[in-house]
Amino acid sequence: MSGDARISRVAVVGAGRVGTAVARTLVDAGYCVTLSGSGDPADLELLAAVVAPGAHVAWTADAVASADLVIVSIPLHRLPTLDPSLLHGKLVVDAMNYWPPVDGRLDEFEEAAGGSSVVVQRLLAGATVVKTFNHVGYHDLEVDRRPAGHPQRLGLAVAGDSPAAVASVAELIDRIGYDPVTLPSLTDGRSLQPGGVVFGARLTAAEITLAVTRSAHDAAA
Repeated sequence: MSGDARISRVAVVGAGRVGTAVARTLVDAGYCVTLSGSGDPADLELLAAVVAPGAHVAWTADAVASADLVIVSIPLHRLPTLDPSLLHGKLVVDAMNYWPPVDGRLDEFEEAAGGSSVVVQRLLAGATVVKTFNHVGYHDLEVDRRPAGHPQRLGLAVAGDSPAAVASVAELIDRIGYDPVTLPSLTDGRSLQPGGVVFGARLTAAEITLAVTRSAHDAAA
């Protein structure tokens, strides 16, 4: 998928707390969601029925093959175990963060001046990678949703190098209950990861825009 078609089928790769929270949110918004873990989907069925009701389960290869969008939410150190050929030609959301206490020291991420998603894009060279969900806590994702126009509606940033892909993901973000804030490059996604200016903060779209703009200005000064 090039990013210019409407998303209806979503594969969530990773059945941890982030992946299941994202899956629940998407199911509630009307998407057809398939969840995959690291092993046999039969082992995931009971968990999914409890923590992500309405989501289907499948082997990762099967989940990805039929998806319009793939959301990868596995521990970053396990990314090399994901066959990049499965994601060739796919629109992929990088919902991962680099956590050295969990991932160990990963030199290419330690030295990633352009941010972790730039490395993810390089590792998944055949895919179109967009960064979102990284700066919100999985425990806040569902409870903070609000309908469009609600005075307490928060924002979610969407960063990527492909305007069409960013627009497609931004539509999904709007549909699940957030105002999307589009950022024009994966490098801009540094603001969303640990240490970034909006990481962990529950902000409106205007507040996200202001924080990212100020950060870019300060970096250029």
